[in-house]
Amino acid sequence: MGNKILYAIVYSWAKIHALLPMRILYILSDILYFLIYYVIGYRIKVVRKNLSDSFPEKTDIELRRLERRFYHHFADYIVETIKLAHISLSELQQRGFIVNPEVLNDLLDKGHSCCMLLMGHYGNWEWLSGSTTRLKDCRMYQIYRPLNNQAIDKLFIYLRTKFGSFGIKKNDTLRDIIALKREGIRSLVIFLADQTPSPSNLHYWTTWLNQDTPMLTGPERIARKLNIPVIYLDVRQLRRGYYDATLQIISENPKDTPEFWITEQYARMMERSILRDPAYYLWTHKRWKHKKRHICS
Repeated sequence: MGNKILYAIVYSWAKIHALLPMRILYILSDILYFLIYYVIGYRIKVVRKNLSDSFPEKTDIELRRLERRFYHHFADYIVETIKLAHISLSELQQRGFIVNPEVLNDLLDKGHSCCMLLMGHYGNWEWLSGSTTRLKDCRMYQIYRPLNNQAIDKLFIYLRTKFGSFGIKKNDTLRDIIALKREGIRSLVIFLADQTPSPSNLHYWTTWLNQDTPMLTGPERIARKLNIPVIYLDVRQLRRGYYDATLQIISENPKDTPEFWITEQYARMMERSILRDPAYYLWTHKRWKHKKRHICS
């Protein structure tokens, strides 16, 4: 009962705020930025370490400027995500759109009933994963990790599926993708592939943003096992509240690629997206909590 009441409160709060036009929400975002950055200092030690380790060539002044730009964007991401509770599909697709949907449509038309999309926590991943509904005659599935707070988890499921996409729990991923492929359902399965692997899944390390970094290998293992084409989503922010993304094929026939090749290609592509403008990456995440020397010793 407690979670139902909390969800009702959180949902109502989000719905009311989502009724506001974007120009008003961005005023709220500016206030939120001040509170998060200057008053609360939300995860500021994590952000500073991530930035200094990723960009050792930058001066302290440059790092602080980048830090402030990140927190501005982080506040924007929060209000933009809330806006999902009351935004039309047409407006969403104008604000976050796929530049070349024909890349996926061509793969599906060639007989690949199921494809895999790898993206990262860059720009506004909530808007862009929702904007994939523009793709032709294709079901969208998003892999997600259930949140500990059931009310917040339920809200995010609602926001992510309100335009007709479906959620797949992380532990059900392989089983559900096998079912999609067996049934021949035209589908795109979306992975946020830049997350930190669990300690038991540190199978592949690479140098990423100047640091030894473990990469998720689950998406590649599934793609190679089922021979599902893998696509990367290259995201850019055009201006405040507007993003575009380009589909880039990593491999059409993963079974023909060497082990970890797809994972490495994704790492390099994701890195290039971040380096184009690092302010739009999610630096609050404890991405480098596992250290290679500790694992190997």
